[in-house]
Amino acid sequence: MEDEIMENLPVNDGIKLNYKVNDNPSMAEKILFGIQHIFAAFGGIIVVPLVISSALGFDAKTGTALISASILAAGLATIIQSKGVGPVGSKVACIMGTDFTFVAPSITVGSVLGLSGIIGATILGAIFEVVLSYFIKPLIKLFPPIVTGTVVCLIGLTLIPTSIDWAAGGSGAADYGSLKNISIAMLVLIGTLLLNRYGKGMFSSAAVLIGMIVGYIICIPFELVDFTAVKEASWFSMPKILEYGVTFDLKAFITFIPAYFVTAIQTVGCLKAIGEVSDVEMTDKRIGAGVLSDGIGSMIGGFVGTMPNTTFSQNVGLIPLTKVASRHVAVMAGIILVILGFLPKVAAIINGMPQPVLGGVGIVMFGTVAAAGIKTLSKIKITERNLLIIATSIGLGLGVTFRPEFISQLPEGLKMIFSSGISTGTIVALLLNIILKEEKE
Repeated sequence: MEDEIMENLPVNDGIKLNYKVNDNPSMAEKILFGIQHIFAAFGGIIVVPLVISSALGFDAKTGTALISASILAAGLATIIQSKGVGPVGSKVACIMGTDFTFVAPSITVGSVLGLSGIIGATILGAIFEVVLSYFIKPLIKLFPPIVTGTVVCLIGLTLIPTSIDWAAGGSGAADYGSLKNISIAMLVLIGTLLLNRYGKGMFSSAAVLIGMIVGYIICIPFELVDFTAVKEASWFSMPKILEYGVTFDLKAFITFIPAYFVTAIQTVGCLKAIGEVSDVEMTDKRIGAGVLSDGIGSMIGGFVGTMPNTTFSQNVGLIPLTKVASRHVAVMAGIILVILGFLPKVAAIINGMPQPVLGGVGIVMFGTVAAAGIKTLSKIKITERNLLIIATSIGLGLGVTFRPEFISQLPEGLKMIFSSGISTGTIVALLLNIILKEEKE
């Protein structure tokens, strides 16, 4: 009862939601809004297994199985997180998937123990995160508004360079920054903004999806959509439990612990951000249930043959943009992801989304997240102490994002922890909030 009362308390009075966290849209709307979330997250879900498969030289069969398993695990983890199963799950609109934080440890472990070693470390690390979730209350005290606002702001700011790369055609593309790519991205961006601002009903809420579909169609005559992968993909694929075996190794487990700790911190910040834009009070209990769901989702990922799962920060921007915070929409997105996990051909079509189209909507979404962080920071008193915390945290977080070579000489363990601008800024904000004492009135 207490949770029901708390979750209906208004938190972000600047956003008028069409659907609040417990509102249940029609089936058609849930499917439509769920697909929007999938489009926003799908690239992130599959890019990690793609990078790891390439780095470790997996054959085509293993690589395809890893990608399908990642999609399936993301769907199952999303359902558990958003719907809630007993004490597991935050019960907010939260999309799950594997994270770049796990790339370095996965490659390190995989180069020695193969995929079975990665799976073993994933399962053992998941148990560590499950235990960690029961100590969230003391961790929450370390996240006052000055820290959460900074973290939310960094989530958006550190993702913006990615969206700019997408808009330009993709990092390393031969036509990077071409007039064609930029024009398509801006067309999608402007169309999404106009639909969201002036569209009525479904047209406003589904602005991101409509923008992506229109952009996708526009890209076809420009030969920006490659259907080769679609033709080669099979219609149905059944992931097998522990198909490639499992190897439990203490050194591999230790290698994964920092990544799990970092993603647990990110999850707390991400859930705080979702609460901020969803009119939901994120209590200690609710956030602990969310981190617990991270651990359970990662364990499921290991058993179906892929890497750990965590919250996807890029989907936070869809909530204020579409004004849809319903967790039932996220559950539907999870169901669709589970289905896609068995349908490689359909997944290949989504994966074929041209980079400029992703960039057009990404700029809006990630910018919206950064703006939500700025709104939170605007509510605190800007004292000299608070200004130092904000400035240093954002400065180092963005510095690592824009100049990753800055930490290239650090030991591997530290490099893994500070390779993410979000984790760097979060850790700095946490430490400075403890070290720099509040001024006495």
